[in-house]
Amino acid sequence: MNDRLGQMVIRECTSLDELADCVRLQREVFALPEIEISPVRHFIVTKNAGGFTLGAFNGNELIGFVLSVPAYLRSERAFYSHMTAVSAGYQGAGIGARLKWAQRERSLADGVKFIKWTFEPTKARNAFFNLEKLGAVVREIQANFYGTDYATAPEMREKIGLASDRLFAEWELETDKVQALALGESYKENRPVVHRIVIPADWFALVRSDPHGALNEQLRIRTEFESAFSKGLVLRGFERDAIEPKFLLYQS
Repeated sequence: MNDRLGQMVIRECTSLDELADCVRLQREVFALPEIEISPVRHFIVTKNAGGFTLGAFNGNELIGFVLSVPAYLRSERAFYSHMTAVSAGYQGAGIGARLKWAQRERSLADGVKFIKWTFEPTKARNAFFNLEKLGAVVREIQANFYGTDYATAPEMREKIGLASDRLFAEWELETDKVQALALGESYKENRPVVHRIVIPADWFALVRSDPHGALNEQLRIRTEFESAFSKGLVLRGFERDAIEPKFLLYQS
């Protein structure tokens, strides 16, 4: 795969065909109900409102994209990163990271220094990527943000109705941590961890084996985050572990 990716380029998707490919890829990656798929018109409106869609192209094949919606947050221009998708056959090759760093470069070129998006508090891989690979921080959780999610796992017959809880990633593009990570350098927090929140090592396995236990875990994790954020703590790190991965929270 690495040889194949030698020809990969990241550039803006501008044509109707390229944006239609983003819709196709979104359908493949997220397996959402058709009514929840963002159509080509959404991508077109986003572009004309001042946003952009960056695509990862392997030759002429679109293998990933990131959608940046213009926003006004914290009294400043910002982008809301609505979707980042990578084709299943190319996941794990670092394409998502390259798309996000390209998104940062484009945002800074446009005079925007802040990007926001959401991610699930139960999935360790995404948490590590957002917090440790990109340097985002989190100060907020929203319970059941998109409404009840009944598509818990394709092979499950029982639709138990998991909550769509989301953490809000804040990507401050010019912090010391983000600038170091952008250069491929390591970064270590110089302040002590004051609270840890443990999550399941394999969320999908838990949902398959014990769906009602997964519901209880969602509630526990949500409650712990709500308590921590109410005390002014800030989520800045994630500790990978095969048994008990942990979110790391600090004093603001």
